[in-house]
Amino acid sequence: MLAIVIGLIIGFGIPVQTAINSRLRDAVGSPFWSSLISFAIGTVGLAVATLLSGAALLPSAQVIAAQPWWLWLGGLFGVVYLTSNILLFPKLGSVQTVIFPVTGQILMGLLIDNGGWFAAPVQSLTVMRVLGAVLVVGGVLITVALPAFLARQHDFGGGQELVPQGANLWLWRLLGIIAGMLSASQTAVNGHLGVVLGSTAQSALISFAIGTVILVVIVAILHPHFTLAQTRPTHRWWMWIGGLLGATFVLGNAYLAPTIGTGLAVVIVLVGLMVGSLAIDQFGWLSAPRSPVSKVQLLGLLIMILGVVAIRLL
Repeated sequence: MLAIVIGLIIGFGIPVQTAINSRLRDAVGSPFWSSLISFAIGTVGLAVATLLSGAALLPSAQVIAAQPWWLWLGGLFGVVYLTSNILLFPKLGSVQTVIFPVTGQILMGLLIDNGGWFAAPVQSLTVMRVLGAVLVVGGVLITVALPAFLARQHDFGGGQELVPQGANLWLWRLLGIIAGMLSASQTAVNGHLGVVLGSTAQSALISFAIGTVILVVIVAILHPHFTLAQTRPTHRWWMWIGGLLGATFVLGNAYLAPTIGTGLAVVIVLVGLMVGSLAIDQFGWLSAPRSPVSKVQLLGLLIMILGVVAIRLL
């Protein structure tokens, strides 16, 4: 039960972090600089947490040499997932940018559990687990896509979104699925790294530190000049804490994966993510525009919860 609560909490924090980082992006004028600042702050936070836990900041050379190469890829997977979302949004729109990575996350989570990939505990792919995954994806579709579709059908104006067309867009959709699969892989990799090191905090720190180094290289190549907007209303104290929420997310996943399995961890976090997104829309938190939650969206959320029950209990 504790693992489920942790998954819901860290999932709830994802859209909050997204809203915070969006404000930071407006202030610095670059999504890459925003990501780098967020990762750097998260790295510092995780370094403090690691020291407080009594673990060393870095593993020994013997541990590094004895472990498989893929154990150190969590940070890379996280950066690829983050960057892919930046690239996908203008190509696919907000709805498909959610749907395809989510599909990849759930698919990869079930495959990792079934095959024991990345040294994950094996959980066989049963009919009920497949049904649960289908329910979760269906719930996401209902929560995210159906309201926009109904708005277009009834010509409600606001809430409309043009659905991108064109055969080449399937390449972008495939990228979305692959990005989601890498996100689930990051959860499994960091979970096993935490087991190997005996510290989830050190595991999350290594993942974030590697991600920060990669982003430093990306920023140096693509957007080396840093500028901070002079418009004071753009500045909010909370726009600097997104990295701490991201660090909490990675830390929580590093605990969840070996505890309940990657597949279940992914879907529980996803439910928390949807709850957080709907809460931000409903109450207009963090300067976000208010958009009252509809009954259709609540129905989608309920279906997602049923999917989690099918995967966890049946």
